[in-house]
Amino acid sequence: MALQARALVTSKWLAEAVKVRGKLRVLDTSWYLPKLLRHAKSEFKKRHIPGAVFFDIDQCCDKTSPLDHMLPSEKVFADYVGNLGIESDSHVVVYDCSEFGAFSAPRVWWMFQVFGHSTVSVLNGGLVNWVLEGRPVNDQYVRPTRTEFKASVNRSWVKTYEDILNNLDTKEFQVVDARPSGRFRGLDPEPRDNTEPGHIPGSINIPFYSLLSSSGHFLPKEQLRDLFIHAGADLTRPICVSCGSAVTACHVALAAHECGHPGVYVYDGGWSEWYTRAVPENVISEGRGKHL
Repeated sequence: MALQARALVTSKWLAEAVKVRGKLRVLDTSWYLPKLLRHAKSEFKKRHIPGAVFFDIDQCCDKTSPLDHMLPSEKVFADYVGNLGIESDSHVVVYDCSEFGAFSAPRVWWMFQVFGHSTVSVLNGGLVNWVLEGRPVNDQYVRPTRTEFKASVNRSWVKTYEDILNNLDTKEFQVVDARPSGRFRGLDPEPRDNTEPGHIPGSINIPFYSLLSSSGHFLPKEQLRDLFIHAGADLTRPICVSCGSAVTACHVALAAHECGHPGVYVYDGGWSEWYTRAVPENVISEGRGKHL
């Protein structure tokens, strides 16, 4: 196994690394909520970092699940990643095109981690800052040569509905929800139809965008630590992160990683599963019934 890579790399670092290339592989991992009406793959075909390939979280997933982009099996992940020309000793850099600076890229960073590949980094600031700094983009695409990638999933990092339900009593780990505070509190509507807002009993709210600066870069480690403390999250204890469908939850996983907290759990089903399966008393909301 290659050495652990820095979780975040700068545009300057990537611009230099792309020139050398070597075992570097750059992935555009953009994904948007359907209501935004943005088509990530079409945007990729028009503009991307030179040499990048597209990683689709709606394709590299468990297609037998009724839930969105649930974690795939080892074989599915290994085959998908191998088809992108990624080997077990490749340094993978992921980015997305969100105006936030990061939206879906931390999810793919976490996916590589959970499948045993720690040589993966997020481009800090995303494509929006890459372009603002005057760095090159193009529409050229060369299909990568298929390679062999070995995946070994660490299932202990993935929490199920049953795990979260049991934790209401055992309190073995903290649950941190990365959705905006209005959705967490139950005051603002969810972006998915037939789902009311609210939160899991006892969970803590750290909205994913609060971890980012106004420019779209992750905050310095000291500020990230302060955010965890202010929210009531203890970085010395186990943490499980959640959101709507376990995409922006991974911002919190990455931030905790930056603060020295290894192996944050992810509730893969997220609020979209919890709301569907939980009994009414386990849906905590200040605005119950207002959004359906």
